[in-house]
Amino acid sequence: MLRILRLNWRKCCVELGRSMKRVAQLLALVAAVLLVPTGSFGQGASHKIDHAVAAKLQSSPTAPQRVIITTLPASRAAIKQSLNARGNTVLGENARFSTLTTNVAGGDISMYAGNATVTGIHADAKILSHTVPGGGGSGSAVSALRDTLGLSSTTFTGAGIGIAVIDSGVKSINDFAGRLYFYDFLNGAPGNLITAADDYGHGTHVAGLLGGSGATSNGQYKGVAPGARVVALRVLDANGQGYTSDVINAINFAITNKTALGIDIINLSLGHPIFEPAASDPLVQAVEAASRAGIIVVAAAGNVGVNSTTGEVGYAGVTSPGNARSAITVGAVNTNGTARRSDDVVPNYSSRGPTWYDGFIKPDIVAPGHKLVSDVSRNATLYKNNSTLRVGTDYMTLSGTSMSTGVVSGTVALMLQANRAATGYPLRPSLTPNAVKAILQFTAIRMHDASGAELDSLTQGAGALNAAGAIELAKSIDTSAAPGAPWLMSGVTPSTTIAGENILWGENILWGENILWGESIYTHQIAWGMNVLWGENIMWGENILWGENVLWGENILWGENIVWGEDLIGITDGLNILWGENILWGELRASNIVWGELTANNSVWVTSTAWLTTVF
Repeated sequence: MLRILRLNWRKCCVELGRSMKRVAQLLALVAAVLLVPTGSFGQGASHKIDHAVAAKLQSSPTAPQRVIITTLPASRAAIKQSLNARGNTVLGENARFSTLTTNVAGGDISMYAGNATVTGIHADAKILSHTVPGGGGSGSAVSALRDTLGLSSTTFTGAGIGIAVIDSGVKSINDFAGRLYFYDFLNGAPGNLITAADDYGHGTHVAGLLGGSGATSNGQYKGVAPGARVVALRVLDANGQGYTSDVINAINFAITNKTALGIDIINLSLGHPIFEPAASDPLVQAVEAASRAGIIVVAAAGNVGVNSTTGEVGYAGVTSPGNARSAITVGAVNTNGTARRSDDVVPNYSSRGPTWYDGFIKPDIVAPGHKLVSDVSRNATLYKNNSTLRVGTDYMTLSGTSMSTGVVSGTVALMLQANRAATGYPLRPSLTPNAVKAILQFTAIRMHDASGAELDSLTQGAGALNAAGAIELAKSIDTSAAPGAPWLMSGVTPSTTIAGENILWGENILWGENILWGESIYTHQIAWGMNVLWGENIMWGENILWGENVLWGENILWGENIVWGEDLIGITDGLNILWGENILWGELRASNIVWGELTANNSVWVTSTAWLTTVF
């Protein structure tokens, strides 16, 4: 049964004939979508092939492609043998995720997709760092990062906490002395322990933000958690590029060596466009596996928030693995070079939600990431090619959600240290990934535009990072409390003073399709457990006040031509919402991101939107 959903129900006097004409157009669209031929794939096989692989098959049917084939575990060896027998080069395999990385002939792809033991064929997509070229435009360079986070007087350093930085490597410099470990996964390398290096410079900059000691600058450019261990896992080359399969292998290494290397956090300041639903994306599933293993994964939202040609803000630009439900997905904040928070803004380049295919609310939080000064290798590509961004000879200024992600990872390290010190870890358990995300969101600072209107949740997530508040709440939580019981060991005041401004916490958590308001974090909910996938339906305590639905349905199809306004209509078959007149699946490019500001009067993505549902 089709349901017609109309925005702005208060303006119900829109002409019926005009509305029905639009309905007829969209009904025709639905019929067209349902009748699209599946091409040369066998029935039930085409859904196994992601958008990038399918697109290349259409343009060059016989051309070889570098892909990741996921299989049933018991069948991986047989599929590998078959690939070799047919002359396809197998580049690597991963037993944990039952994947084979291979250069496969285009003519063989549909055959393997039709194999019942093959669960998916995915592009081994190029991975890029999430840094804005040229430093990201206006705004002053930030030299007081710790002050704007409220950390000027904290005694926590992240000591005893390990952060795996999966990136371009980290240069061995004074700011990481005695705390740096380096393993290489670039171009299929097996994770060898080698001399630390960073030919691109991005990983060193991110590592400096999350854990640099600032020794070279006499403390001026100290990172968020200067006592944390940095485990550098190199996957990006001198041009800042790598392969998805290498990132998956690095995540697998972090899971395997979680205890041996003391890895508590994974930082992913990189990504690729979303080519398929999160449930089948192998990179997303690697992130989910890390979260299930108790590792907190912090991922960049991406820098696809603005149309470089028109300057318009765009929605649905989040990249993979930022669409992983369990990941803490981070957008950027421009602090305008000050410690006070009242002048902070979300820069246009920061990717906004929702996520392709699934329509998840992302980002989860936003954090300082604009024109941040941090460590760099003098021989690195970024340093050599950007002389105007250099700060002395050992630091440089970069912008992007990559930087924001490093800032959040460092904050998580401080939260874990504070909580463990207060609870007597390991006699009591550490905070789970879900609990950490909930604390970050609950203590976040809601942001507003120049007119004073609150930003929508697809732009700012739960709000801007409040590191001081998150640490204060984390150290008050008794992780041994039974589910359903209050777990605060001491009272907390839901506000933080930063640069003389007393700022209220946002006190909301983005959970699946809803916003949780009120004091949900003060009780040990089932949701904060290790085995609950973020956003799933679970039993909540009586003290939770539910907000209005933010997202509706399971999958979102975005059209090229979005008509915003009082007569915007969407049609749903119960699973999909179809907007606009031209439907394009999943390819992240300017032509099919939703450009233009979303407001309460013409968007389903803000909590103040009201719906009128008519059943035909």
